[in-house]
Amino acid sequence: MSHFFISFSNSSPMTLEESLDECMEALDLFLNNHFNESMERVDESMYHALIYATVLEMQAMMTFQHDDICDAGATMKSAQDLCQRWVYSISSNVDQSALVEHATQHDCKQLHAEVCYAECQLQRAALTFLQDENMVSFIKGGIKVRNSYLIYKELHSYVKSQSCLKGPSHTHLEGGISFGIGAFNLTLSLFPPRILKLLEFAGFSGDKDYGLSLLDDGATAPNLRSMLCVLLLLCYYTFLTFILGMAPLHPLLRSLTHPLGAIFLFFAGRAEEMKGNIDEAVALFEDGCKAQQAWKQFHHMCYWELMWCFTYKRAWKMAYFYADLLSKESRWSKAMYIYMKAAYLSMLPREEERPFGEDEVDLFRQVPLFKQKIAGKSPPTEKFAIRKARRYKAHCPVRLSVPVLEMMYMWNGFSMIKNRPELTEGIIQTLVEAERTLLESPENEYSLDDRCVVHLLKGMCLKNQGLLQGAEECFHKVCSSEKKLRFDHYLIPNSMVELSLLFIERGRRDEAIKLLHKAKNNYKEYSMESRTQFRIHAALAKLKAGSVDEDQTHP
Repeated sequence: MSHFFISFSNSSPMTLEESLDECMEALDLFLNNHFNESMERVDESMYHALIYATVLEMQAMMTFQHDDICDAGATMKSAQDLCQRWVYSISSNVDQSALVEHATQHDCKQLHAEVCYAECQLQRAALTFLQDENMVSFIKGGIKVRNSYLIYKELHSYVKSQSCLKGPSHTHLEGGISFGIGAFNLTLSLFPPRILKLLEFAGFSGDKDYGLSLLDDGATAPNLRSMLCVLLLLCYYTFLTFILGMAPLHPLLRSLTHPLGAIFLFFAGRAEEMKGNIDEAVALFEDGCKAQQAWKQFHHMCYWELMWCFTYKRAWKMAYFYADLLSKESRWSKAMYIYMKAAYLSMLPREEERPFGEDEVDLFRQVPLFKQKIAGKSPPTEKFAIRKARRYKAHCPVRLSVPVLEMMYMWNGFSMIKNRPELTEGIIQTLVEAERTLLESPENEYSLDDRCVVHLLKGMCLKNQGLLQGAEECFHKVCSSEKKLRFDHYLIPNSMVELSLLFIERGRRDEAIKLLHKAKNNYKEYSMESRTQFRIHAALAKLKAGSVDEDQTHP
């Protein structure tokens, strides 16, 4: 895709309504895989500039190439400058409370320019976090986020006021504001209470239900940002809530438009995967790869899911194949891809020939070499993979017991197969074999940790099978080994979380709350801590909401 920078003539030959209509057509082309054709419809209006810059940012985030990130940032800055021509009160030196007063004095285009400006500011902040790792960049990004939030907030107050005049393009304006305010509220609500209190002190607010309702409104109304609202909701319901074990499928997943678009084929596949329809998911992900060839990065999203689909089926070589493709083509997390390649090879019988003549020990030793930083920090999953791979540094390494299934737990993969008893049974067979191997092997410094990993995963399988007493015993075994664990300290708080969720399922609410608070407050600096803390926060919030409902129904 060719890159360009927006020019700054005095005005666009198009009216606001005409540019919005053309941008809607361009977006529709984009969502139906006609990427190049959609970008040919570029004019000099602020909406054309914003749409083009947004597409470049999507590309940059998927390629993770430094040049793409820089190009997207420069183009987004040009789009923001174009919007600023229509904005008189937006700058870091102007009191944001004056925004509404100015908005009432100028035409509709002024308001659209302000919401476009806020969107550019927010997207530039995201690129700033990706591009640089130093504290100055974080501060700059934080200022952009705050400015964007304040603009959205003032605009939201204005469009809800009686003085707001609703013209023909008002639905697009409301859609942009719903997207901004909804995204902020949803994102902020996911932070643990301690961090959220600090953010609220700084003027931010995070109401999850309110954010979701605004995004739902934006997604269902015919406006330019409806697809952005849809995509954000899809990401929330098919990834974040599922990985954190927070919510069921959303009705949005049953009414996807653009059925042949690569993006929506991907999310349709993800929806089938979440329901346990693994073969159907595989077919959709494969269709997603066939749907277009212009952006290979869409393929990488499908490869990642295909890798997990074949993991659930214990087709280790097929899963390895997709991990290998990702390691060669994607820049997002090479350390993770190399780790998964090694993990899949380690699941094969020792006497079985390895694909491409690769050796898992060599691959595990390579994992730390591909460590990277995003937004100034190494991704938690990479840190986890690097820690697990350390034992292969030794001249005679002690092999990991079930590294694939352990990582599957981290991505909440056991929930994917809870409705597929034959898949759960297959995983149990693998765990029983691993347990037998550990018992028959000489004791070493990793033995207890490895046995506890197996107990945790076995407990997840028994829970899937409805054997709750057996699952509880497995989780208790891990918790009782707390003082003896040497490396995998994450096992204790996670086993407590699983045990508490089991107690909730069995009606033992008070025990669950006590255990969740213990897991939350007594354990720090363990692998994937943020994920576990988010799960604790979600479980406590759900229990609190349940008690409120009970109070309301039983006065």
